[in-house]
This record gives sequence, C-alpha cells and structure tokens, in this order.
Amino acid sequence: MSAKQMLRHHFREQRQLGEVATRAIQEAVVNLVGSSICGNGYVGIYWPLPGEADLRPLRDVLHPPLALPVADGEGGLIYRSWTKEALQPDGCGIPAPAEGEALRPDQLALLLVPALAIDRDGIRLGYGGGYYDRLRADPAWATTPAWVVLPSACMATELLPRDPWDLPFTGWITEQGAGRPT
Repeated sequence: MSAKQMLRHHFREQRQLGEVATRAIQEAVVNLVGSSICGNGYVGIYWPLPGEADLRPLRDVLHPPLALPVADGEGGLIYRSWTKEALQPDGCGIPAPAEGEALRPDQLALLLVPALAIDRDGIRLGYGGGYYDRLRADPAWATTPAWVVLPSACMATELLPRDPWDLPFTGWITEQGAGRPT
C-alpha cells in the first residue's frame, strides 16, 4: 500500500461530520462567498459523497449561480450550471447536470472542492482519480480560486506526499472557518 493509499484510509476514518459541524461549514462557505468578488460568476460546488460536507442546502442561500462538476469517468471534469432540471449520474455515478454547455473557467468565480485531507501548504489529498488535479493543471483553470472543504480533523499535521501535478489550493474551509496556506 502506497503512502497516499494509507493516508486516504486514515483520513476516511477521521471524517466524522455531525449536524453541528456541517452547519458550521455551511456558514463558513456563506461567509467566504459573501466576502469574495463573485459578480455574476458561478460558484462550483460538489455533490457530496458519504462523509463529505453537504453544501447543497446553500442553493437557496447563495446569490451567485451554482455549478456542479460532471466527470466523464475517464479523468475529465467539466462544470455545468446547476438548474432545476433533473440530475443524472455522470461517468463516476455521481448526480450531475446532464444537459447544458460546459462552463468556461472565466465563468466560475470560485471552486469548492471536497477532500480527504489538506496540509498547511494547501496540498490536497483526494480520492486518487485525479479529476480536480487535471482540471486545475489546465492554465485556463489555474487562476480560478479553489478552496477545499473538509472537517478540521482532516487537517494534516505533517506535509502530505505530493506529485508534480499537485497544485496548492487557495485555502480550506472547516467547521472552524476558512484558512490559507502558510
């Protein structure tokens, strides 16, 4: 088992989000979006997997339009506007908008990305599929502010292993609020 695989297992066990922590994360997201210059830009959120903070209730609270990621199941990821239309499983089986044009990077003001862990340098440990890594490696997407959303128990106390394609995130949001890399 690789170091990243062992860390993924460890942090999955650490991810315990109760109702109070989830509400605190949602409030921290609202504060971040409120203090960001989003204009008419979309805020990219995610459909939560078990153990991830659920941001979907913010749909009725946040004023910028929201977008959801759509994975192709082969490593590619786009964002589409999250409208009232029904969602369908994407290439990874996660509910996503089935119709609509892919949003361009300049249409997204902010990305909120789930994680298993993040370190003080802003390096994220994800699930290993590389979807967000490939998206953010595209120079057109590299300037879009991207924040990791996770419980504070998943803040790594030591630096996480990193690969050449790992880019630091703008910051993180936990039930304790927002933070930035040191």
